[in-house]
Amino acid sequence: MEAACLTAGRKREEVTVVAVTKTKPVEEVEELYRLGYRHFAENRPEGLIEKQTALPQEDIYWHYIGTLQTRKVKQVINRIAYFHALDRMSLAKEINEWAEKPVSCFVQVNVTGESSKHGLSASEAIPFIKSLEGFPNITVVGLMTMAPIDATDVELRRCFKDLKIIQEQVAALNLAHAPCTETSMGMSQDYPIAIAEGATFVRVGSAFFAETEA
Repeated sequence: MEAACLTAGRKREEVTVVAVTKTKPVEEVEELYRLGYRHFAENRPEGLIEKQTALPQEDIYWHYIGTLQTRKVKQVINRIAYFHALDRMSLAKEINEWAEKPVSCFVQVNVTGESSKHGLSASEAIPFIKSLEGFPNITVVGLMTMAPIDATDVELRRCFKDLKIIQEQVAALNLAHAPCTETSMGMSQDYPIAIAEGATFVRVGSAFFAETEA
């Protein structure tokens, strides 16, 4: 991570590493905590509740990544600091209804238009974000995207660059409910390119656990 930031000419503290701990045992998450990591992500309500129960430390920031069914919003929304997959109005309404305080949300944008991925199209993102103005329990802190798994470096760079452009456009609107200063992009296989293109949150899973799985 330090090397990627150095190569990109950025400071390490500009990038938050989110350890994706889904499917991993509690013991491995506890080890990451001992190593100094404080941001952890789950993609299932059951996994989130299990890990959070085992690690009740108040200095941990829990993230929810992946699609969240509207009927499960109430199970997780008051347990997390960040939600990375806001992509539809029905979900926004449920979050706003069940949240006990404003939730830091990333709006998911399907930059490349892949049919296999969730998210708003690039043209839908800004109108959707504007429409959230009347939702006091939603704060759009940034945008999230997932790059194609088999993308070339050139394609990855374009994907991340395009998300950064949209993020800057939203930020320039100076919307009180959507400061949109962050970009959640880049995973284990492509985070160096994401960092070079301005990522402020990277979601790393397999890179953390590769050694223990080898």
